[in-house]
Amino acid sequence: MGGCSKTDSEAEPHRAECETSREQGLTLGARVTHDGVRFRCWAPRASRVEVLLEPQQAVDTLARQADGYWTGLVPEACAGMRYRYRLDGGEAYPDPCSRFQPEGPHGPSIIVDPGAYTWHDEEWRGLTMHGQVIYELHIGTFTPEGTFEAAITRLDDLKELGITVIEVMPLAEFPGRWNWGYDGVGLYASAHVYGDADSFKRFVDEAHRRGLAVILDVVYNHLGPDGNYLPTFSDDYFTDRYPNEWGQAINFDGPGSRPVREFFVQNACYWIDEYHVDGLRLDAVHAFHDAGPVHVVAELSQAARQAAGSRSIILIAECEAQWVQTIQPLAQGGWGLDGVWSEDFHHTVRVAATGRSEGYYSDYRGTPQEFLSCVKRAFLYQGQRYQWQGKPRGTVVSEEPAEGFVFFLQNHDQIANQLWGDRLHDKVGPAVYRALTALLLLAPETPLLFMGQEFAASSPFLFFTDFPPGQLARDIHQGRKQFLAQFPSYASHAAQDAILDPCAPTTFERSKLDWAEKDRHAGTVSLHRDLLRLRREDAVIAQQRRDRLDGAVIGPSAFVLRYAGQNGDDRLLLVNLGPDLDFRPAPEPLLAPPLGRAWSFRWSSDAPVYGGPGVIEPLTETGWKIPGGSAVLYAAGDSTSVETSQKSAGESREEQVRG
Repeated sequence: MGGCSKTDSEAEPHRAECETSREQGLTLGARVTHDGVRFRCWAPRASRVEVLLEPQQAVDTLARQADGYWTGLVPEACAGMRYRYRLDGGEAYPDPCSRFQPEGPHGPSIIVDPGAYTWHDEEWRGLTMHGQVIYELHIGTFTPEGTFEAAITRLDDLKELGITVIEVMPLAEFPGRWNWGYDGVGLYASAHVYGDADSFKRFVDEAHRRGLAVILDVVYNHLGPDGNYLPTFSDDYFTDRYPNEWGQAINFDGPGSRPVREFFVQNACYWIDEYHVDGLRLDAVHAFHDAGPVHVVAELSQAARQAAGSRSIILIAECEAQWVQTIQPLAQGGWGLDGVWSEDFHHTVRVAATGRSEGYYSDYRGTPQEFLSCVKRAFLYQGQRYQWQGKPRGTVVSEEPAEGFVFFLQNHDQIANQLWGDRLHDKVGPAVYRALTALLLLAPETPLLFMGQEFAASSPFLFFTDFPPGQLARDIHQGRKQFLAQFPSYASHAAQDAILDPCAPTTFERSKLDWAEKDRHAGTVSLHRDLLRLRREDAVIAQQRRDRLDGAVIGPSAFVLRYAGQNGDDRLLLVNLGPDLDFRPAPEPLLAPPLGRAWSFRWSSDAPVYGGPGVIEPLTETGWKIPGGSAVLYAAGDSTSVETSQKSAGESREEQVRG
């Protein structure tokens, strides 16, 4: 058998030698040891499993173990070599647990020694949900280059803005040159189009050096339609017992499901252990079907925290069904996660901003009361009938902390689920956009921004894939048309004809951010930066307490939120999404200042530094006159009389965030 390939162009110099690594938690795939490389895979119905090393064409036969596992130590193998598995003398396939696929999902796997990377984050201790601000990004479109190395150059921008957590859209190896990531098929391999086998590690390392956490979006409810070799190794990976709109459901609870669960749970642990990620965002957990005694998400939650060791991690669910058990403790029968997305907040924002309630927005009105109920109670639907689905939706939220619910004005799905993939600021006037941004960033729930939101990016975010011309590509395009047809606006012949081909190169290229807009749209950047400073530095806002928050409707498009501080140190946020509101008289108790105090102006979205028209304080000697399309924050001052200030808050940012 041949030795290590020292001329492999894909293998870095330090990987070309047979190096050893520390003992890893991952028991599947190719593991570099002191004595060579140990291979292990699951192929319960095979009668023979062989490892084929390339380019030497050397063959080693693995030994069968219990439960359909095959394993074997190959002394001559080492990091940098390529390999495949051959089942029963037939075709050779990539490793389902390959750490890297240099030629994509259909090519050979490459042996990676995870211990060869030198980390620099020894002092990093992780994070908890409280106080976090999440920034969702797609590596391929975040920069013109679309690589991890290019993304590293933008980390300082995110740090300076006030971001604390970067949420990276799925990285699992996929077919083609670009993809959202939800068509991943090599779940253990970081997509080769974004960099080499260590690129994601360098990205995480550099983020930690700046005090930024990184969580990874993972997809455990389906696999993509091209390059999925799991059924070749075992038909137990998938099941037809449950419906799944994205393909076959994963078999988490049927015959042969124990190794399947191990495959996915170990994948979660793998990213946390070997890549030092600070947690995971679990895609569509409502599509995880598991009737067993311990739900697979609960098992994953416990295992992931064990894999993190002394580090603290956060685990967040996307759950369209809005199940609060996702974030309830394991001891109470919950799944033990830290956060769950609130689709309700986004949906009511969208209707309020656009005035349109079609498709899956049909059950929302975008009223001030919906905003108040969502901010105070996290979900709007907590078991009521949901007309769009024809059944009850959501679960009751009780004492779960505000930080456990993730709010957003937009995300990858909600931008792309439109005809043109345009962003919210393109649909509403700038004044309303500023007011909604203030509500998002000052609400007690955990806010999420989608890349480019902070500078009002003009680039759309479209649905893109890169399948070769043929039936699959045509099916993907047709499927996109059928999905958007749920919106009557997009169901017309003209709209259907205008839906872009997801596989067209221009669809991907148009979705890339133009970072020059960060300077051109400096006012929007300042808006986000100042609000995030307020969020972390104002002690009352920073409490993130739903139980110390009250609210009231004061007009057809206006409402007030009152944050209770210690000893009357309250805050008052007025939001008006409609025209000017003359609220005199003001028969609303929440507008009364605390005993012995008076309201003192703190911040306004109308400041010229944000592109606003200039600040006119709502509180006058005769009562409240609230400008249209505005958000204004007051603090309870020590004065016994109301002091009105006519000075524009836009004269300096320090005046906007003083105190």
